[in-house]
Amino acid sequence: MIEVRDIHKSFGELEVLHGVSLEVKRGEIVSIVGASGAGKTTLLQIMGSLLAPDSGVVVIDGVELSTLNEDRLSDFRNRHIGFIFQSYHLLPEFTALENVMMPMLIAGGRRGDAEQRAKELLAMVGMSHREEHKPEALSGGEQQRVAIARALMMRPSVILADEPTGNLDTATREEIQRLFIELRDSINQTFVIVTHDEALAERSDRTIHMSDGRVL
Repeated sequence: MIEVRDIHKSFGELEVLHGVSLEVKRGEIVSIVGASGAGKTTLLQIMGSLLAPDSGVVVIDGVELSTLNEDRLSDFRNRHIGFIFQSYHLLPEFTALENVMMPMLIAGGRRGDAEQRAKELLAMVGMSHREEHKPEALSGGEQQRVAIARALMMRPSVILADEPTGNLDTATREEIQRLFIELRDSINQTFVIVTHDEALAERSDRTIHMSDGRVL
């Protein structure tokens, strides 16, 4: 479902990725692990089309990302790729419900449809009782659950997560780990997760180890 072939990326004279290749099957939870500076986040950003490689190919659901112009790439990203970040990236002026609705509204969907879908997702992640609260009124774990619901909004082919449990306490990390597994089992959701969380990596279907910009 995802193919990454011979990706190279440099920043100035520093080559961060040295010909990285990997594949991810639909419905897999794949963790990417390695020391800081191994190139994990750069790879994830390239997979999510947030960063262009110097050379190499990324294919998601049969679409080679480099063949899309800027507008088509932005639309593809919104519809096919969900993102979860360590710092949540919720919009502070909007409620949990409105934050989850945002991807569908950006895509031009009807507000009523977006609201219904967002309510269903907040229920799925156990946040129905907090849907009218703004991020400042939510705990870190609650904010991350809202971020997960937002990532699911457009029924994406894959969710890319960068240290999704990095800011959470032990109990909340375990809750989020279980939620990822539940989503894989219930809706066959695919996840690619960059993490230093050993427990999360162990619970993944597969772990990819990186070092110095290469897959080991």
